[in-house]
Amino acid sequence: MRGFMEAQAGRLQALGRERCRETTMQALRSFLQFRGGHDISLTQLTSDVVEQYEAWLKAKSLRRNTIGFYMRTLRAAYNRAVGQGLTTDRRPFGKVYTGVDKTIKRALQPQQVRAIVKLNLNNKPHLAFARDMFLFSLFARGMALVDMAFLRKTDLRGSHFTYCRRKTGQMLTVEWIPEMQRILNLYPPNPTQYLLPIITKSGKSDRRQHLTMTENINRALNQIAAMADIDAGLTMYWARHTWGTMARNSNIPLAVISEALGHNNERTTQIYLDSIQSNVVDRANRMVIDELQL
Repeated sequence: MRGFMEAQAGRLQALGRERCRETTMQALRSFLQFRGGHDISLTQLTSDVVEQYEAWLKAKSLRRNTIGFYMRTLRAAYNRAVGQGLTTDRRPFGKVYTGVDKTIKRALQPQQVRAIVKLNLNNKPHLAFARDMFLFSLFARGMALVDMAFLRKTDLRGSHFTYCRRKTGQMLTVEWIPEMQRILNLYPPNPTQYLLPIITKSGKSDRRQHLTMTENINRALNQIAAMADIDAGLTMYWARHTWGTMARNSNIPLAVISEALGHNNERTTQIYLDSIQSNVVDRANRMVIDELQL
């Protein structure tokens, strides 16, 4: 099984699907840890083995979504092996959890965002940077940090920038507003092809720089939350839910925000957004930002 999954990881890397490669290897490492480092053949992967693996994951107090993630990743690899005729389909994943639970929304109130903005971080540049990236995400309709990191200078054209969401592949066009420019003006021009100062060193792995910066920013946001008396494990992901919640509370039509970040299915969100003109979404973004009264 190890050899097959490692081969699949190599195939994904060749296709440029680095994130999928990482998740495949992450699931393989977890399964091998459960096996005490001992490999298993595809034909030996039975429902009993998979159920034992699930019980082992539960004993480690992992969340259901984490367990489901491992199981879905292994199932995808197993199904590919079946498709290649390497094993018969014995449906070993039929009795374990492979779903995705609806997560608790993580959203700040406008007054909490204002409290973060008012913090004096002049002598704490790493915290100020994390705050700026959080605000940029909020100003950009909850843009994911990975998409911010890989936003190129050429993606900004005039009053809008366009990017492809790495998670879903959908193309989004966002208005470049003064609040974004003010954040950009705080930092020296990025010497790389990227617009924001997240990936800043040529010759080093772009993905590694992004992952390191993600850890640093989320760690800093936790400190910022404590300083602002916010009882929450604040991360960049909160910006996305904050925008969606504020948009809904501003009575912006659900067709515009498509329940923003509350949909379990991203395709449903895309169906809504496909029929909405960009300037309507830009106006919705302006309403959210104006409510902050920064």
